[in-house]
Amino acid sequence: MLGSTHGTLTTNSRHARVAACGRPPGPAVHVHGRSAAAEDVDVSGRPLHSTVPDLDRFFRPESVAVVGASDAEGRPNTGITRQLIAWAERVGARLHPVHPSRSAVFGLPCVPSVADLPEPVDLAVLLVRDPLPLVEELASAKVKFAVAFASGFAETGAEGAAAQARLSAAVRRGGLRLLGPNTNLNAFEEFREDLEGPAIALITQSGHQGRPVFTLQELGIRLSHWAPTGNEADLETADFISYFAARPEVGAIAMYVEGLKDGRSFLLAADRAARAKVPVVAVKVGRTETGARTAASHTGKLTGSDAVVDAAMRQFGVIRVDGLDELQDTAALLARARPPRAEGVVVYSISGGTGAHFSDLATAAGLPLPTLGAEKQAELHQWIPDDLSVANPVDNGGHPVGDWRGRKIIDAILADPSVGVLICPITGPFPPMSDKLAQDLVDAAEETDKLVCVVWGSPVGTEAAYRTTLLGSSRVATFRTFANCITAVRAYLEHHRFTAGYRSPFDDAPRTPSPSARKAQALLRPGEQLSEHAAKQLLRAYGIRVPREQLVTSAAAAVRAAGLVGYPVAMKASAPQLAHKTELGLVRLGLTSASQVRDTYRDLTDIARYEGVELDGVLVCQMVERGVEMVVGVTHDSLFGPTVTVGIGGVLVEVLRDTAVRVPPFGEDQARAMLTELRGRALLDGVRGMPPCDVDALVEVVLRVQRMALELGDDLAELDVNPLMVLPRGQGAVALDALAVCR
Repeated sequence: MLGSTHGTLTTNSRHARVAACGRPPGPAVHVHGRSAAAEDVDVSGRPLHSTVPDLDRFFRPESVAVVGASDAEGRPNTGITRQLIAWAERVGARLHPVHPSRSAVFGLPCVPSVADLPEPVDLAVLLVRDPLPLVEELASAKVKFAVAFASGFAETGAEGAAAQARLSAAVRRGGLRLLGPNTNLNAFEEFREDLEGPAIALITQSGHQGRPVFTLQELGIRLSHWAPTGNEADLETADFISYFAARPEVGAIAMYVEGLKDGRSFLLAADRAARAKVPVVAVKVGRTETGARTAASHTGKLTGSDAVVDAAMRQFGVIRVDGLDELQDTAALLARARPPRAEGVVVYSISGGTGAHFSDLATAAGLPLPTLGAEKQAELHQWIPDDLSVANPVDNGGHPVGDWRGRKIIDAILADPSVGVLICPITGPFPPMSDKLAQDLVDAAEETDKLVCVVWGSPVGTEAAYRTTLLGSSRVATFRTFANCITAVRAYLEHHRFTAGYRSPFDDAPRTPSPSARKAQALLRPGEQLSEHAAKQLLRAYGIRVPREQLVTSAAAAVRAAGLVGYPVAMKASAPQLAHKTELGLVRLGLTSASQVRDTYRDLTDIARYEGVELDGVLVCQMVERGVEMVVGVTHDSLFGPTVTVGIGGVLVEVLRDTAVRVPPFGEDQARAMLTELRGRALLDGVRGMPPCDVDALVEVVLRVQRMALELGDDLAELDVNPLMVLPRGQGAVALDALAVCR
């Protein structure tokens, strides 16, 4: 076990939790359907609100049927039946075994079929090889929920996927809700009832991967639910996120995800959690091609482009971590810690080396370590020798922790209004001083509303200071590694910063097409790639600035166009299927005379003829210089649909691959956040004597391209604006070239 995190709440009261966590109760739950607001759709017809299934009767049923129940020793179904009987007793449910050839199972009356059940049941657990024939029978009996453990579905390939599709269709027709197939018994685990405070709700697509989080209960962290979603033929990860976000006892949602069933559903669920200020922490498999391939074989779902998944999670405040140890520690801290009073982090240690090491790692990770003020430093030097640094990190030299001075130092640090988090790394036990230090930290944490974290670095973990003092506290967050502490604290600060200013992008998503959409639709050519000239007309329809240009079909017309456009000019061959003009020598820049224009026209048409390219003309374009070349584009992701990309453009776009992506809808804040993610962001601020660029104009182009992606939807398969020349501040941005592909 790599650590535990104990936070600040010690009550199960809903009202107390709301007051402590600073967020209202979750949104209302709607039974098997949508609220009126959930019928609201955006301009592309996609929903703008998540549907929240009423899963109360799944997790706390009044009656349960076990189809295929057995008490014959040595059979797999026997152990499962025994576990379900024990679970039903714990939750107060009546259990009815179902088996065609048994009159009783473990002393309970057994009926031959679902149709013979003595009462309507909330949940049917299907211990059968093929659940499909039972679905219609369950629907006729008005069963609300079913669980299918059977494997051999989408995780096995095309034939299994077809079988799962038939199962999904039958479930939809029947009106019941199904968990699985290819799931397990994790939903029916025994949860500790003696733990208090906000709980973690767990969602996994692999039961074993949830074990580290589940065992947090042994260290005092409360768990409320475990949803093992399996292949998600019906109920999916998004359903459980929406449900858990509305539960008053849930302080955080922890997930192990191999693939998402539907990108839009996931975003709507993440949005619901963000609105409710419930943190969602996720391990998402598929960062590498190998991981994605393995996940598909396990659960049979698309993993999606990982860059898009990563961006979508960040966009809606889902905290992505890499390891299960990070998942447990981060979720535990976020579930239980109060919102920060300040963002400043102070590192306090008994060793200058420890403090310096931890501070380096924390600063590199982006944690704010403010320098304590002169007055505060003078106060600390009352108890700490003058030759030790107390600016941050605070080094006490060791001896003060062994007496009354230790508590004075901790209280003084926590009293500083710039400090929201105190982290004390204890790299190894050194009784009795480490025992007193641990106790002082626990006592101080009980009297402050600020976060106190301890990193207990001993590899043993059996010391009383750790097992009894630190883990016995509900107010101190205890970790076993520097890295996990830093990851969790960074996520804690980022989550509260994100939710404090969160405004759902779905609230502002366009509901009706704009006049631009009607103009653009007339320019689309189904199944074709547009010429540069036609693609620029598409941009014009959405108010995106393009250079002055004319499409000509003769050398004489080219000379006249150059006069109208204004020298110097650029000339480009134009054809619908011509994507890479520069490589073919079909672009010429900086032409300054009629003779150059005339000769260039002939050269371009000769090259096109030699290459077998049928031109629709030659573009004579205004030259635009002195700016930063960017790229803005639209592509379609297999999970999320249209996505918008911005990055460093021009000829370097494929070399640098310096881009950021978002899933519409998003607002101006996210458009600006995209720019901060670029490694080349400094170019926009002006480097080597260049003036700052018109970032506002670039953001406006990104938002207009997003509107295009939303309104044109599947009709626009791809859009590539490259280069988009971003001019000096106040002068705008100009799309010098564009490629558009229609479906």
